[in-house]
Amino acid sequence: MTDHSHLSDTELRVRALESLLTDKGLVDTAALDAIVDIYENKVGPRNGARVVARAWVDEEFKQWLLADGTAAIDSLGYTSTQGADIVVLENTVSVHNLTVCTLCSCYPWAVLGLPPTWYKSFPYRARAVKDPRGVLAEFDQKVPEDVEVRVWDSTAEVRYLVLPQRPAGTEGLSEDELADLVTRNSMIGTDRLAGS
Repeated sequence: MTDHSHLSDTELRVRALESLLTDKGLVDTAALDAIVDIYENKVGPRNGARVVARAWVDEEFKQWLLADGTAAIDSLGYTSTQGADIVVLENTVSVHNLTVCTLCSCYPWAVLGLPPTWYKSFPYRARAVKDPRGVLAEFDQKVPEDVEVRVWDSTAEVRYLVLPQRPAGTEGLSEDELADLVTRNSMIGTDRLAGS
């Protein structure tokens, strides 16, 4: 028998529901896995990566994105159905932004897909605010002491997306090639892209 003691009550309920629906022939597990994979790894993070790449190559779009993230993102067809505004935070040589939702797991699904398990975990939510540099170190991200780390707490009304610094040496890359460099974690703030 498999030990599921590490799972939260919600995760146990989801597994039980999935098992029941699968046993009754109402859900195909392969189809369910494919849907989850799409939202975790393809649709969401790819949408955000395209937003970031556009900002890197189009200064006018970048300024619009920073001034009104929701409208700029909507213009690319990535409209949020959550009813929350998206505020975009630019990482610079002197500022590194990190996002969290201390109360639950508010997250910009339209541009990042499903939130990673660690984002929803109590340890991340608590420590990101108290010890952001320590959390970043756990993600193998050493932020220099002269760089200010700002932590942004999402709410039901406002979600955050980090605009990572464009990596050096990428001037000749196309927008699609630039999008391939962007990671989900860089748009949360737990990853600094190589060369940036």
